[in-house]
Parts: sequence; C-alpha cells; structure tokens
Amino acid sequence: MTPFVEIEATALPIDRPNFDTDQIIPARFLSRDRDLGLAECLFRDLRFAADGSERPEFVLNQPAYRASRIVVGEKNFGCGSSRENAVWALHDYGIMAAIAPSFGDIFKNNCVKNGMLPVVLPAAVVSDLIAQLHADPGAKVQIDLPSQTVVLPDGSSHGFEIDPFAKHCLLNGVDELAFTLSQVDQIAAFENRYGRENR
Repeated sequence: MTPFVEIEATALPIDRPNFDTDQIIPARFLSRDRDLGLAECLFRDLRFAADGSERPEFVLNQPAYRASRIVVGEKNFGCGSSRENAVWALHDYGIMAAIAPSFGDIFKNNCVKNGMLPVVLPAAVVSDLIAQLHADPGAKVQIDLPSQTVVLPDGSSHGFEIDPFAKHCLLNGVDELAFTLSQVDQIAAFENRYGRENR
C-alpha cells in the first residue's frame, strides 16, 4: 500500500445519509476481477442510466468534481453489506480519504486495510463542509494525518481522532498482515524464550 501522510484535493459531496455499500458498488459487480479495476463500477447505478449514458445530475459526473480524491458523506456512510469491493471501487477511482460524521463499522475498517483514511468529524462540521463544496464546486480540502487535522475550503481547521494502530498502518503503508510480518524477529525471539522457559 502507498503510505498516507497528507492530501489536498477536490472533495466530492454525497449529501445522503445512510449511503450504503450497494450504492457505492452494486452487487452484480462483486464477482468482477479486481485486476480489471473497479473505477467504472463506482456509484454505477447513480452515475449511469441503463443505456450506459451518464446521468448529468449525479455529482461525480459534473466536471468540477470528476478529479475528486476525497469523498464527503453524511451519517452512516458505507453502511449495509460488508463488501470490501466498495472500498476497492473508491480506491480504484482515486479516492484516498472519506469524511463523514459516522461510518459503517466494517466499511471503516476496510478503508484502513486498503490504505484509505476514514475521518470522523462532527455532523455540523460535515454539513458546513458539504454546503461549501456545493457553493464552490471543485473546492479543495486538506487532510494532514500526522497532525490529525482537516482544513476546509473556508480555511477553518478541525481535529479528528484515529486509532493509533490504524494511524501507524496508514502512515507506513502497511496492512495488518504486513505489520505482523515486520515483527517476525520479535515473534521468533518470544517463541524461543517461551519454549526455553516452559520445558
């Protein structure tokens, strides 16, 4: 995984509460080979009509938002089924962080495991951010993981909390397995010591 340190990028407002993983990637694409990429499946039924044409009213189809690298949602973003493919689709499109007042628990964990930063901010701050993004399409948001701060388009700065282990993994570009493998020497030393002491 690529380490996540900071990002300043266009943010995409999704102003719908309880935006579930089936809206992020419909179930019929779950068997698609990841090597083929899932970017075109992202928000598929919201972005495209049945004939494959773009729905101009959907925010990601508007020119100012096409280069978004941050998604901003309302409460319970990423709820619903536990499909990791939802995070893959966002990541394959280029989304590196998500901001919301709350996330589906499994979705939030899948974000970290795939190098995407989930940021929880108060509902009032997120509502204000969404309003700013609609008022100024293409506006940028800055996220700094080491300092755990988000800077909105209007220049206001807001802190956020993150689990220390999740922060370590994101900053170093490692998932749980890679972290465990980085501890092989310490694990071997413990096993040897434990074996000697418990004979």
